[in-house]
Amino acid sequence: MNMALARGKALPARWLCGLLGVAWLGASHAALTDNLGTSVKAMSMGNAVTADPPGVDSIHFNPAGLSRLEGNVKQDNFFGASIRIKANFHQPDGFDIGDWKQDPLAGSTSGPVRQKIYLPGIGLPKWSLPAAMGAGMGFSFNRPGSPWTFATAAYVPQAVGVDRSSDPNDPTRFDGRSVTLQRLVYLSPSVAYKVNDTLSVGLAVPIAHQSFALDTDMRFPNKLLGIIGKLQDAWCGDGGNPLDEFGFGLCGGGKEGRLRPFNRAGTMKFDMTAPLDPTYNVGLLWEPKDWFAFGAVYQSGSKTTLTGRYTFMADPMFPRFVQGMYGSLLGPVVASMFGFFPARLQAGIKLKPFSRLQLNMDAMYTDWSKWDKLEIQFDRQVALLQMARIFGQSDASKLVIPRNYRDPIHFGFGLELGVTRGFKLRYGYEPRKTSVPQSAFDLIAPLPTMTVRSLGAGYESPSGLKIDATYSYAKGRYNIPADTSCSLNCTNFFNVIYNPYAGLDVSGSITVRYGGMSIAKPF
Repeated sequence: MNMALARGKALPARWLCGLLGVAWLGASHAALTDNLGTSVKAMSMGNAVTADPPGVDSIHFNPAGLSRLEGNVKQDNFFGASIRIKANFHQPDGFDIGDWKQDPLAGSTSGPVRQKIYLPGIGLPKWSLPAAMGAGMGFSFNRPGSPWTFATAAYVPQAVGVDRSSDPNDPTRFDGRSVTLQRLVYLSPSVAYKVNDTLSVGLAVPIAHQSFALDTDMRFPNKLLGIIGKLQDAWCGDGGNPLDEFGFGLCGGGKEGRLRPFNRAGTMKFDMTAPLDPTYNVGLLWEPKDWFAFGAVYQSGSKTTLTGRYTFMADPMFPRFVQGMYGSLLGPVVASMFGFFPARLQAGIKLKPFSRLQLNMDAMYTDWSKWDKLEIQFDRQVALLQMARIFGQSDASKLVIPRNYRDPIHFGFGLELGVTRGFKLRYGYEPRKTSVPQSAFDLIAPLPTMTVRSLGAGYESPSGLKIDATYSYAKGRYNIPADTSCSLNCTNFFNVIYNPYAGLDVSGSITVRYGGMSIAKPF
């Protein structure tokens, strides 16, 4: 993913902000679950619906399924979702960050979590909610007897909004006090063509508003910084050292320039959008028998360039240290010596062994491995990368961040039971494999492998009115021992960006609850 930052004066703060923002953005994308909450009916069937596409929601799951809609149909969707994240921080035996032996976050636990949503054209509101609420709408158009069906809809294929700001001392504030990543499809021109009585094909072009907002504190518990801080204490003493003028400038920043690995280094706010980001979905539906159907869909990926604004407020420690270092004679020599939406493929079958019993199964593949790295290309050479050069960032106009995501393949299962002529009960089961390996795990969007279970019901009246409702629940746990994720808790000298919990064991859980209702009727 390439991201061109807005032109302007290149400062070290801007460089650091851009680096962290894009690194977190990539992590948030990869941790997002696919199709979680996109369709009420699909959720109730474990998202195993490519062979039984759900009404107007076929635009997303298999646009060929639009050919099953006769006449003109209007569909309204309403939903609510909550994400609750818990994190525990444990300091193992032998903990040592550059001769600093005690992390003040050791033994702490994260606090309350609320939800946030991004309002296109307005931005991120200051208020938060106990659950994210939303609505969508779709229309399909078919002339009786015509093989063509046209449709469009507004829906949310991605949404994560986590706010952990109610407790100002929450330990997770260093890996995202508030994180919102949202993809809102506001227009999706679609068409399906019924080739014959058993075969249909379809194409949809969702046009989306992509947004990303981040508000976080930052700290850099790194061994090299810890060693430098101890050297400052020994070399500078309480009143400085006059010999430092001819040395490396360790004392030039005064007491405020003493490096402390566990102190807050600064705060950052990041708000970026891509208001016009199109993709496409291509689908096929084959229904040779009443009791059997096969469906497949390919959803293209997106390489979005996000633009926006950001604010970086540095605490005195780093600026004072850098100022002192570059004010000395030998400082520059020491420094220079060191020198959003992936493609998806989903296919499945529908079986009806009995007239009132239907079984669905889908296989789902997501191409996350193309995010093996993230590249940041600045509009010019950044003149002052004081801290970055210490850690090996030699090119002042380009940064490359490895991510190493995986391509998970998982299955979804759905069961539908006809209770009466117009009333059905549904059950969905979807064991989801995470796309983020343990080596890249962080707390921005910590989604481990988890299982989604759903219960739903549907009613269809003789006049064509359809009402569907579902409730879904998922929970996953994670355990990241110290030095196993270099996006979280590595202690290597050159893993300063970004390991805010270096040397700590981090464990916890995430719980997702979703409920929704859809109403479709002819018009």
